Amino acid sequence: MTLAEDRLKALGEFIRSQRRLANLSLRQLARLAKVSNPYLSQVERGIYKPSAEVMKHIADALEISAENLYTRMGLLEGRAPAPRAGGGVEEAVRLDPRLSTDQKEALIRVYRSMTAGRAPRPRRHTSAPRTVRSKPPS
Repeated sequence: MTLAEDRLKALGEFIRSQRRLANLSLRQLARLAKVSNPYLSQVERGIYKPSAEVMKHIADALEISAENLYTRMGLLEGRAPAPRAGGGVEEAVRLDPRLSTDQKEALIRVYRSMTAGRAPRPRRHTSAPRTVRSKPPS
């Protein structure tokens, strides 16, 4: 296998694992990414090289950075893939190469169970002291 073939296969495996982590069927991801089922299947098997535009659609549908897919395909040589702005904990877990797919799924389930129904806490500004105002006399 050539380097290009290896990269296509690795890209396809990565997309498949990300799709599974997102609990999406091939059909669902294809619809979200605006491509056909057979086309996406060929991409996942490393048979077909998707265009940059298609990879952007796939990344958006999977809620990961397009830069990550471009880097894995070799289009952004030498750059470390960065999580998408606002991608947060789930994207960091999905992109961590040290974890197996099973470990990623378990961590995401735990994270979702701990954050379900909770609004984000407002950040406290510690740089300036808070001013406490008292009620004016009546």
